[in-house]
Amino acid sequence: MKWDELRKDLVSTLTEDEQDEIALKVKIIGEILQARQERRITQMALEELSGVRQPVIARLENGETDPHLTTILKILRPLGKTLAVVPLKGDTTPR
Repeated sequence: MKWDELRKDLVSTLTEDEQDEIALKVKIIGEILQARQERRITQMALEELSGVRQPVIARLENGETDPHLTTILKILRPLGKTLAVVPLKGDTTPR
């Protein structure tokens, strides 16, 4: 089976909320990895800057863990990044 076929089969078994959650996690991890590489910071250097151990950073970047929000925030800060809460597209929930 080709990757595209496998992906379609997998995606079809997930709810829209599950797909959105996975996409958001991939985006956050991608931003962390890109920011670290752009700044030419090794995982070991990021450990020193963030206080988050290098193995945790490696597992996060490899998608092998679902880190706590505090861990993500600790990693983002020395990379010059933060998280923002924004409305969902098409959100019609009363405020």
